[in-house]
Amino acid sequence: SIAINLDMVLECLPSFNVYVSHCPIVIDLPTVWNRHFIYGLIDLNCNRVVIKVIDWLIVLFVRFTEADTLVMGDVTYGACCVDDFTARALGADFMVHYGHSCLIPIDSTEGIKMLYVFVDIQIDTAHFLDTLRFNFPLGHSLALVSTIQFVAALQAASAELKPDYEVLVPQCRPLSPGEILGCTSPRLEKHVNAVIYLGDGRFHLESIMIANPEIPAYRYDPYSKVFSREYYDHEAMRATRLQAIESARSAQRWGLILGTLGRQGNPKILEHLESRLESSGRSFTRVLLSEIFPGKLELLADVDAWVQIACPRLSIDWGTAFSKPLLSPYEAAVALQQVGWQEVYPMDFYSNQSLGAWTPNHSDNQPKRPSRKPIQVCIYRVFCNICRDNM
Repeated sequence: SIAINLDMVLECLPSFNVYVSHCPIVIDLPTVWNRHFIYGLIDLNCNRVVIKVIDWLIVLFVRFTEADTLVMGDVTYGACCVDDFTARALGADFMVHYGHSCLIPIDSTEGIKMLYVFVDIQIDTAHFLDTLRFNFPLGHSLALVSTIQFVAALQAASAELKPDYEVLVPQCRPLSPGEILGCTSPRLEKHVNAVIYLGDGRFHLESIMIANPEIPAYRYDPYSKVFSREYYDHEAMRATRLQAIESARSAQRWGLILGTLGRQGNPKILEHLESRLESSGRSFTRVLLSEIFPGKLELLADVDAWVQIACPRLSIDWGTAFSKPLLSPYEAAVALQQVGWQEVYPMDFYSNQSLGAWTPNHSDNQPKRPSRKPIQVCIYRVFCNICRDNM
């Protein structure tokens, strides 16, 4: 039967043990998820499936279901690159996205069933803990952050450290506790002694450094086991971005770029910016791009200033590579005098508590939901007639 054969195949799948410099890094993709995939496709009677990453899973889809399986070849930078639009255009009725948190809620992917699979990377937690204890005095206030792949390890480390340290695992909703993105990080209390980032690379770490310039930042690389103090030139970044904003203030012809790589672009933000430009008497051109390069924008020489609704870090990190000002939506709001320049650069692009309507999850950009009548609770903990009548 299908059930017996499928279970036998799943039990034979190799474990995900990746060795980096003789150090085992275990990437946990539970077998139970794969079983859910196959049986879920059968139960839902799916005909065409779009999947990003994990080649061997395609074999299971083809062998144990009658669904067509398509592999998307577009680049995937992060959770914002969930490409349900392309999947729907390909006629798919089910999409699987591996490795990232559900930044785009499943109830927002209309017309296609969506399944996120988180990847849990298990690390040498004991070495991580020993490193922190060696470098920080007892009683210090430590903020622990990471990407979604290491959040489980982060929570385990937090529990071990709490008897000896004031440990914070900050949350910037809708992200998980401890999770940060390259464009979204929480503001921390000034009494925090250090930010500890668990992960490789600097992209996500720089986000929380920008949001908290006064707090020392450190990085623990779980692959190399190197612990390092990290620095960021805040003054140079702010000066560069202010210069771009000032250059754009006098621009009369603007270009609005709606990113088409996954869900990076947001039509609500585009509408908001168009309204601001129209009210200020400026003309604008809409451009749809999957990736933004200087050579592409130079083809439209009559544009005086650009705003990209894709990734705020593109403007921060690479803005000087463009001949015309390339602003993020927040910077455009400053240039159009909708909001004042913030001395601490906001890293709140996907935050539910963002600064303004130039971010996707701001309340102005959310669908209006019908209000529900509050639940009445009787102080006697029984439903008397009054309580029952008001339920």
